[in-house]
Amino acid sequence: MNGNTNDDTVQLRAEFLRHDEPAGSEPKHLEHDVAVYKTLLESTRAIPWKIDWATMEFAYIGPQIEGVLGWAPSSWKTVQDWAARIHEEDREQVVNFCVSQSQAGCDHEADYRALTNDGGYVWIRDVVHVVRTPDGGVESLVGFMFDISERKKTEAKVRQLQRELEQLSFTDGLTGAGNRRMVDTVLQREWDDAARAGLPLSVVMTDIDFFKSYNDYYGHLQGDECLRRVAGVLKAALREGDFLGRFGGEEFVLVLPNTPADAAMRVAERCRNLILAENIPHERSPFRQTVTASFGVGTTVPTEQGTPTAFLNLVDTQLYAAKDNGRDCIAAVDASRQRTV
Repeated sequence: MNGNTNDDTVQLRAEFLRHDEPAGSEPKHLEHDVAVYKTLLESTRAIPWKIDWATMEFAYIGPQIEGVLGWAPSSWKTVQDWAARIHEEDREQVVNFCVSQSQAGCDHEADYRALTNDGGYVWIRDVVHVVRTPDGGVESLVGFMFDISERKKTEAKVRQLQRELEQLSFTDGLTGAGNRRMVDTVLQREWDDAARAGLPLSVVMTDIDFFKSYNDYYGHLQGDECLRRVAGVLKAALREGDFLGRFGGEEFVLVLPNTPADAAMRVAERCRNLILAENIPHERSPFRQTVTASFGVGTTVPTEQGTPTAFLNLVDTQLYAAKDNGRDCIAAVDASRQRTV
């Protein structure tokens, strides 16, 4: 039952004081201080409560509960009322944890979303103390509920800021592609995954043709805009699961997991055609007077003997071969079959 009576307040306060008194003694002058103890319990921001273990009924809950959750103290009759007012996504885990800890006689605490009377929720931290009988059984549970909603909001903001900082630390600020650090991280991860599964891994490296001439003629601000546009075109060519990173300067890397050589060539050709279709003026280009790019493509089935760095160097060699072959073209090597195309 729920009783906001002086007797209940005395009993609750006694439970908290019991372990501070000598064995066999009663709290001194407790009966004379009922009003003081009641005021103390009900004026804190924490919400005191007590549950009788045998009946699983609330012997007491502070009136502060109504201000926090909107449920009147008189509506908190049994532990079922408590459980029913826990958010459904938290309910099973929290109830199971609290019950198991209480049965074991262990003090504990739990954070959960408590439902409010108007359909919302409030983050609550429940701190529970198990009161035992002389023979070691569980007699009752006493504790405090704390409204930790503001703390949770702050924690969520901190996590969001951490995610944003992490994202910034792995993102090229100019183009929005992954930075060199992210290229290395993704390539190593995909290499390890492909090695375990015995699947092909392809990498495409691309370099904007005559980009120094572009910068010299149009200026670095226009050069930055050109890099952004090319990065946007390359992103548009990616499939689900592919990765785009800026390797440095005007050079980009595409990591293509579970991609055989022929599919990697199609991705590179699509990128090349999309850059041409973008029709970015380049008056100093000796070919088309528009921006073009050269591509190196490599495919391998990673093994423990190989390394991502060695593979990347192999692909980079193909990129330079494309440059030597007249630019605006693709050179590729299929290391899984040890053949060059």
